[in-house]
Amino acid sequence: MSDASEKHVKEGATAETQIYAASGTDEEVGIVHKGGQLKADLRSRHMQMIAIGGAIGAGLFIGSGGALYKGGPAALIIGYLIVGVMLLFTMQALAELAVLYPVNGAFYTYVVRFVDPSWGFAMGWDYAIAWLTVLPFELIAAGITIEFWRPDLSVAIWVTVFLVILTLIQVFGVRGYGEVEFVLSMVKILACTGFIILGIIINCGGVGDRGYIGAKYWYEPGAFKNGFNGFAGVFVVAAFAFGGTELVGLAAAESADPRRAIPTASKQVFFRIAFFCIINLFILGLILPSDDSRLENSSGANSSYSPFVLAIQDAGIAVLPSIFNAVITISVVSVANSCTFGSTRTMQAMAERGMAPKFLAYVDKAGRPVWCVAVQLAFGFLGYLGVASNGLDVFTWLLSLSGLSYFFVWGSCCLAHIRFRLAWKSQGRDFREIPYQTPLGIWGSAIGLGLNFLCLIATFYNALYPSPNSTPDPAAFFQQYLAAPIVIVLYLFWKAWSGDWRMWVKLSDVDLTSGARPMEIHEDDDVVEKRTWANLPVRIFRALF
Repeated sequence: MSDASEKHVKEGATAETQIYAASGTDEEVGIVHKGGQLKADLRSRHMQMIAIGGAIGAGLFIGSGGALYKGGPAALIIGYLIVGVMLLFTMQALAELAVLYPVNGAFYTYVVRFVDPSWGFAMGWDYAIAWLTVLPFELIAAGITIEFWRPDLSVAIWVTVFLVILTLIQVFGVRGYGEVEFVLSMVKILACTGFIILGIIINCGGVGDRGYIGAKYWYEPGAFKNGFNGFAGVFVVAAFAFGGTELVGLAAAESADPRRAIPTASKQVFFRIAFFCIINLFILGLILPSDDSRLENSSGANSSYSPFVLAIQDAGIAVLPSIFNAVITISVVSVANSCTFGSTRTMQAMAERGMAPKFLAYVDKAGRPVWCVAVQLAFGFLGYLGVASNGLDVFTWLLSLSGLSYFFVWGSCCLAHIRFRLAWKSQGRDFREIPYQTPLGIWGSAIGLGLNFLCLIATFYNALYPSPNSTPDPAAFFQQYLAAPIVIVLYLFWKAWSGDWRMWVKLSDVDLTSGARPMEIHEDDDVVEKRTWANLPVRIFRALF
C-alpha cells in the first residue's frame, strides 16, 4: 500500500477514531525527565515488515544449521513451532496494550505500570544491553559474510563500512529505519519463497545427482538426535532467530495509526513465521542430513556454513550460493538496523522515568533520541575486537548477557497483560472500552507465560547438559545462562535503590488512565454478536485476520 493510499484510508477513518485519539493527552505517570516528542512517522506497511523482519535473519539462515545438527529435523521444527506459538500469544497481548497505551517504551513501560517498577527496570536494562551487545556482533557477522567473496580483505574494513551506513540511516530518524527495514524484509521474503520452491525441486530430484530424496533423511540419520538434550538446545537458537519481533510494540509510540497498524502486524506474526520459517526449515530437513559434519560450524556469523548455502552447494548449483550469501548479508544488516531502534527507544523511555542517565531522555526537534543513538553506535566500535586474536571469545561472553533476554521480555509482556486485565476488572472498568482485545484474552497470555517458563527450564537443562553424556561445565553454562543472574541483580538493585520492596503494584493502585486511548461506549454497543458453533469459523477468521 502506498503512502498516499494509506493517508486516504487514515483520513477516511478519522471520524471513527476521533474519540480514540482525543483521550490520549495525559502525561505518563512516573515521568521525571520529560524528553522531546518522538515522531509518529511509521506507516502500516512499515509495522508489518518490522514484525516479519525480526523473524527472518541470521538466526534462521545460519543458526538453524547448528540446531539441526544438535536436535535433528523434527526437533528443529517442533522447537521453532513452540516458540512461534508462544510469540503468537505474546504479540497478541502486546498488541492489546500498545493500541490502548501507545506510549514510549512499550513493554518496558507496561511492566513498570502493571507489574512492578523494579522488574521493569531489570527488563528494560536487560533488553537494552541485549541490543547494545548484539550490534558489534552483527557488524562482525556482516564483515564475515563478505569474506565469502573477498577473503583477502580485513573484516575491520567492512565493520567500518556498515557502521557508517547505520549512522547515515539514523540521520533520517524513525522513517529511515522503517523504510530500510521495509526494503530489506522484502528481499528476505523473496529469498525464503525462492528457497521453498528450489527445495521442492531438489527434493524431487529435479536438480543435482541425488535423485528423489523424499523423507530419507528423516529415517537415516533420523528425525531426532541427542534425545531431550538436543531438543532443548533448539530453543535458544529459535529465540535468537525470532528475537526482534516484539519491536512492533516498541514502535507503537512512533506509529501514525497504532490502532490499525499494530493489530494487523501482530496477527500476521504467527502465520508469517509458520510460512517463511517453519516451511523453510521443513524443506531444509528434507534435503540436508542432520549428521552433516559441516553443520557443526553453523553458528554465529559463519555464512559459509549456512545450511541453506550448503544445501544449494550440494545440489551443484553454481551461482545461487553467492546469491543466498548476499541475502544473509542483508539479513545481518537488517538486525543491526533493528539494534539501533530497539536499544535507543528503551533507554530513552527509561531515562524519562529516572531509571537511566538523564541526558539519554533528550529527543531533538526531528524526533530522534540523539544521545541514545550515540551510545548505541559507540558500542558498534566494539566490532573491531573481532579482528583481535581472542576478540570472538570476548563476544561470546558479551552475547551471553542477551542469550535469555527474549524469553524474559516475552514472558514479562504476557505477565503485564494478565495484570492489566486483572486491574481493569478490579477497578470496575468496562472491557468494551479496550479498542483491540486478544482472541483468548487473559488465557492466551497465561499460555504464553507458561511456554516462556518451559523454554527457560529447557534452556537451563541444555546449559548444564548440552549432550547426553556431557557433564556440567561452569563456563559453558554461564555462556548460555548469564542473563538470568544479571536480571536478578538488576531487580534487587532497583529494589534497594528505590526502597520499594513490594512484590507487585496493587491492582487498586494501577494507573489505567494516563496515556490511554479507550473507546467511548454508546448504548448501541450493547448489541453483542451471540457466540454459537455456527459462527465460530467466522469469529476465528475475524480474530486472526
